[in-house]
Amino acid sequence: MPCYAIEGVVPVVDPTAYVHPSAVLIGDVIVGPDCYIGPCASLRGDFGRIVLHRGANVQDTCVVHGFPSADTVVEENGHIGHGAVLHSCMVRRDALVGMNAVVMDEAEIGEKAIVAASAFVRAGMKIPPRSLVAGVPAKVIRDLSDEEIAWKLEGTLTYQDLTKRCLATMQEVHPLTVVEADRPRLRAPDVKPLIATKRDK
Repeated sequence: MPCYAIEGVVPVVDPTAYVHPSAVLIGDVIVGPDCYIGPCASLRGDFGRIVLHRGANVQDTCVVHGFPSADTVVEENGHIGHGAVLHSCMVRRDALVGMNAVVMDEAEIGEKAIVAASAFVRAGMKIPPRSLVAGVPAKVIRDLSDEEIAWKLEGTLTYQDLTKRCLATMQEVHPLTVVEADRPRLRAPDVKPLIATKRDK
């Protein structure tokens, strides 16, 4: 992975974490156990510190950055969806930030809360625990159900399993030129989008 020290401060990655080779880590970045960092994610600890606690995931093309002397923290089992931007904010334990959402300076996403895809969480906003926020700017929509919180945890556990799969089997290869006759399917857990879960009831 591209990994850079700045002013002598070197990123730290726990051996049980997986960081994709195309992700970039700069400076004061601390990646804890069982974390997953996806392709093309950028974690720029060149001003403030970035900390990912156990089991957090930061998916493809996410940007994590912050102001000087300000920390950006994703607590245990925090789940950051594709393309999200975090800047000098706090994502509490078991919270989810949806795809392409933006969480601004000094905002706090409460424990087990969900930020909807493409939401804009303004600077200083405090999201209550177990709540759903959505919109531009983001507003609290309602409390989350136990079913929704369980669905979020299932998705996070799937990424923790992906961490193990990547550490064990991910390798750079040349593509095939034709599809094999008996092409295998990937071992995939039975996780569905939330909308499908509700539709199947």
